[in-house]
Amino acid sequence: MGEPGYKRTFVSLSSATAGRNGAGFLPCQGLYYQPASGKVKTALIASHYNVDFSEHYLGEYMARRGYGFLGWNTRFRGNEGFFLLEHALVDIGEGVKWLREEAGVEKVVLLGNSGGGSLMGAYQSQAKGVTMKATPGLKLPAALDNIEPADLYISLCAHAGRPEVLTDWFDPSIIDEKDPTSIDPSLNMFDERNGPPYSQDFIDKYRAAQRARNDRLTRWCHEELERVQSLGLTDRSFNMYRTWADLRLMDPSIDPSERRQRWCYAGDPETANFSPRGIGLTNTLRTWLSMWSLKESHCKGAPHLARINEPALVIQSLADTGVFPADANAIYDLLASMDKELYMVKGDHYLQTPDTARDDVSDLIVDWLARQDA
Repeated sequence: MGEPGYKRTFVSLSSATAGRNGAGFLPCQGLYYQPASGKVKTALIASHYNVDFSEHYLGEYMARRGYGFLGWNTRFRGNEGFFLLEHALVDIGEGVKWLREEAGVEKVVLLGNSGGGSLMGAYQSQAKGVTMKATPGLKLPAALDNIEPADLYISLCAHAGRPEVLTDWFDPSIIDEKDPTSIDPSLNMFDERNGPPYSQDFIDKYRAAQRARNDRLTRWCHEELERVQSLGLTDRSFNMYRTWADLRLMDPSIDPSERRQRWCYAGDPETANFSPRGIGLTNTLRTWLSMWSLKESHCKGAPHLARINEPALVIQSLADTGVFPADANAIYDLLASMDKELYMVKGDHYLQTPDTARDDVSDLIVDWLARQDA
């Protein structure tokens, strides 16, 4: 039942496009946090592409302050390699519907946290009218037309979009995708002859090569999908390496902040980059096109943020080693909301430091919600 000051309830639901698994679990699962006193007027919902958000760190903080909080997982929790945006949005819609119909909430607030920022942005956008196209070879589910928009939007330490963050983190020096040890020295950010600090010429060449790598993979996915289908397969999986290579990880003069130099979410960037740990490690061809492709994915932030005109709050922690001030500024600028606010705050990505970071951000959110009469 939780700890003093709040209680939490396990929520497990079927989806309009997925039923109960043979092993017994339902596709949509999460934990609903609420004050010990009972029902609330306003609740937040947070979800991610693949990370389990059921025990999201803000749940208890918001419940103790009088708000509901649904840490929500779609069918793709822990299953990034098979992600399809259209079905994830339907699953999020089940959580929004539950908050209104079962929890009795009057106002629903989308919390787009970390990688989940663009996912929740895509949800709000498509709930206002479907504009996305189906993943190649598939059809958009009819249930996508029935998801309900939320009332408010919060971006917290969020990446602009899934394809954008992957491309920003890409190591473009890889020569052969089948050989994770292959390196073009002229594009190796870890070669001291290139920096840091990195020259503007190197930065420009590097970023162009990152985009080119993304586009190459997109072309290959289409070609490979056509090839395997001609041989009787519907899709195939593949691995992708070297995704801890954002120049900002090594050069603090690029997009300055209070972040730790030569550090990323997985520790030392060079060590992490040459390990099998990283976003997008395993994909199907269709998952790449649905989630990661710069040219084709509908997980990009800009098109969806431009459709969000509800009141919006953008918060970014200054010691974050994977989301940077420029990312938060871009999200703020892209939002169509006339009523929007941006705050840069102390703390790391998960607000574990300083000790007051989570309380401070929770208070900031509560103050903003109060101004929205929520």
